[in-house]
Amino acid sequence: MGKASKDKRDIYYRKAKEEGWRARSAFKLLQIDEVFDIFSGVRHAVDLCAAPGSWSQVLSRKLYSPAVAAGDSHPPKIVSVDLQPMAPIEGVTQLQGDITSEATAREVIEQFQGHHADLIICDGAPDVTGLHDLDQYVQLQLILAALTVVSHVLRPGGTFVAKIFRGKDIDLMYSQLRVFFSEVFCAKPRSSRNSSIEAFVVCRGYATPPGFQPGALRALLAGAAQQHEEQQQAYQADPIMRVAVPFLACGDLSGWDADRNYGLDEAPPAAAAAATGQEGAGSGGSSSGGYVSLDPVQPPTAPAYKTAMELARRQQQQPQHQQQQQQQQQQQHL
Repeated sequence: MGKASKDKRDIYYRKAKEEGWRARSAFKLLQIDEVFDIFSGVRHAVDLCAAPGSWSQVLSRKLYSPAVAAGDSHPPKIVSVDLQPMAPIEGVTQLQGDITSEATAREVIEQFQGHHADLIICDGAPDVTGLHDLDQYVQLQLILAALTVVSHVLRPGGTFVAKIFRGKDIDLMYSQLRVFFSEVFCAKPRSSRNSSIEAFVVCRGYATPPGFQPGALRALLAGAAQQHEEQQQAYQADPIMRVAVPFLACGDLSGWDADRNYGLDEAPPAAAAAATGQEGAGSGGSSSGGYVSLDPVQPPTAPAYKTAMELARRQQQQPQHQQQQQQQQQQQHL
């Protein structure tokens, strides 16, 4: 009953299991691609903070598998990077390393045999605290860390997609990204809940300033932050001078709603509207008696909570073991 309840509360969680995705976040990347066509012409792609691997799965299905099916002897190369181990994915080379390390960037280029990436994606996020300002700040630092890899690996004209948390200081990050990209967009996929501050930045047209060296990244970002502060003062004097980042909603607006509960036998909204008399188009709270909830496609390989659970289990077993020893000693005395 618990599994079925989660399936009704989160339609994309249910659909991810039905379609073989490791996490519901796969739909977010797919919906971003519907608007921005980010996979077109990509031969080398990098997935940062890849675990558990749903975005790497999308890259595999969109890039690697079609090329293999078409008989391409040199299919697109995909590299995923994460500190945590990840279960294998067809056509994806996995590197276990730190995205802030230059050594990781060099290893990625080695996997590409000297080529640079056409596309870099990053769905990483910190453990949220519920304090939006703090969460946004930590997420911003994670994106800036991803820029370390971008500055070493991404080819001129390449594309970078990353998760962001929208907040009062988000314009600072936009200003820093504009230093490296000719186009910066804010995208909100349909599968991302409206109640969440989560969104995604889509950056196209990678071009470094003249004479830029990756080692000068932090100094360049600091200069962009100073320039942004000066611009903010100008905006207060004349708000019309402010340059807004285009915001785009991604995905079928008549499709599944991430904030709504759906019955377990319910059809997609568009299909239900087209077939008003068809069985299965429920009212959102119904459930099918024959419905069987599926297990997740890939359980975590090395979850952070595994050690904590093992310690808790040992602590529970220790008093039981001591109690058994005391009982044995009492019986011996008798």
